[in-house]
Amino acid sequence: MQRTRGRAPTGGRAGALSQELIVGAAVSLLDELGERGLTFRLLAKALNTGPGALYWHVSNKDELVALAADQVLGQAFAAHPSLEEEAVSALRVLAVAVFDALDRHPWAASHVSAPPTLANALRLLDRIGTLVARTGLPAERHFAVSTAISYYITGVSAQIIAPRITHDATVSRDDFLAQTAQRWEELDPADYPFLTRTTQHLRDHADRDQFIAGLDMLLDGLSTTAHPRTPA
Repeated sequence: MQRTRGRAPTGGRAGALSQELIVGAAVSLLDELGERGLTFRLLAKALNTGPGALYWHVSNKDELVALAADQVLGQAFAAHPSLEEEAVSALRVLAVAVFDALDRHPWAASHVSAPPTLANALRLLDRIGTLVARTGLPAERHFAVSTAISYYITGVSAQIIAPRITHDATVSRDDFLAQTAQRWEELDPADYPFLTRTTQHLRDHADRDQFIAGLDMLLDGLSTTAHPRTPA
C-alpha cells in the first residue's frame, strides 16, 4: 500500500525508494537479526538512505514486520501448481508450500494475520476458497471450510514454528524437546496416560511431518464430505 502524503520527508531519498524495496530489505535483516534486532536505523543503513525516508512508505516497525511476513507468505505461491490440478492435491501442495516458506523465515509465522487483511494473506484465502469450490462441496459450506483450512495452515504453522524463536536463544530445539519429554516422563501415568507413553515420539518428531499429518486428516475429511461414498 503506497503512501501519498503532502511532501517527502527531509533527511532521506524517498523518491528513490519503494515499499516493496524497503520490505524486501527488512526480510533480509529479520532473517539475519530476528525481530528484536531490526531497527529503522539499520534498515536505512542497508538501503543507503535516512530513517525519515522509510517513514514515507511504512508507518512503524509493527507495520513493517507485518508487511515483511506477508511478503514471505507470497513466496509460497511461486511453488504452487496451477489451478488446473486436482483440487485437494493442489490444496495440499499449497499448504505445505506455505509451511515451508514460514519455516525458512520463523519470525514471520506469528505475523500472518487471520482473518487476512494484507495482500498475500488475502490471496491465500482466495486461492484456498477457489480450490475448495472445485471439490464439489456444496456452496453453503465453502466459506466455513475454506476459512478452517486457512486457519489451520497459518495458525498451526505459527504454533509449531514460532516457539523456536523463543528457545533458540538459550537452548536448541532438540534440548528443549528432551527437557519437555523428561517432564512428561515424570508425570503420574494414572493422570496422564497418553503423555507418559509418548515421550519418545515428542523427542524424535519432525515439525513438518506433524503439520502434514493434521493437514492430511483435514483434507481427507474434505474429500469424504465432497464425494460421499454410495452405499453398496
